[in-house]
Amino acid sequence: MHRFYQPDIASTLSLGDEESQHCVRVLRLSAGDTIEVVDGCGTLHTCRITLAHSKHCQVEIVDSQSLPRPWQGTITLAVAPTKNLDRIEWLAEKCTEMGIDRIVPLLCGNSERKVLKTERLRKILVAAMKQSLKATLPQLDELTPIAAFLSQAPAGQRFIAYCDPALPREQRRSLAQLYEPGTDVTILIGPEGDFTPAEVDAALAAGFVPVTLGESRLRTETAAVAAVAAFHAITSRG
Repeated sequence: MHRFYQPDIASTLSLGDEESQHCVRVLRLSAGDTIEVVDGCGTLHTCRITLAHSKHCQVEIVDSQSLPRPWQGTITLAVAPTKNLDRIEWLAEKCTEMGIDRIVPLLCGNSERKVLKTERLRKILVAAMKQSLKATLPQLDELTPIAAFLSQAPAGQRFIAYCDPALPREQRRSLAQLYEPGTDVTILIGPEGDFTPAEVDAALAAGFVPVTLGESRLRTETAAVAAVAAFHAITSRG
């Protein structure tokens, strides 16, 4: 069954322009056909099309059910966007498919990308939510200076992954060793040039614990996806 996204579907009983066009013009669905509509807040509605209009497809709700997130605790990823936009879009897509609650793009001293338009990223999150059969849309923040984020970082476990040449690799603590399954968690991932020493000091002062994600040196987007995957793997076995 085809799945669509409309945050206010329960009150409007109508799909937005883009979803209506995809439903009627692309998929060629018509009145009487049944579709699924998620509201991004955890509810899945089974709907029947009553008016197949390409700009405001109207429906009636046949059934509604809550789809709880299949993980416990909230996962917040604060990551500096890569210079290559394709890579940050890939990151956002894969993290949404696995499951994440919030993505905070960070503006850091060594950031290669100083401007980020989030409209396209939100569309990618919506598509990934639907593709992975979820009903909850991750929160996507605007580009946020790291100092501002650290001043209001979420409660729970806080980790920062960065390269520290002064600390031998064998002495670094791994994320898998420190993360308590199911707890609220935030992880910081820096830009291609890594965090500045001042940013690392500020993060440590804000209660972030340095961790390693393995033996390999990872790209920014790979580190972010690896961290989110690790949270889910640890929780599932915990």
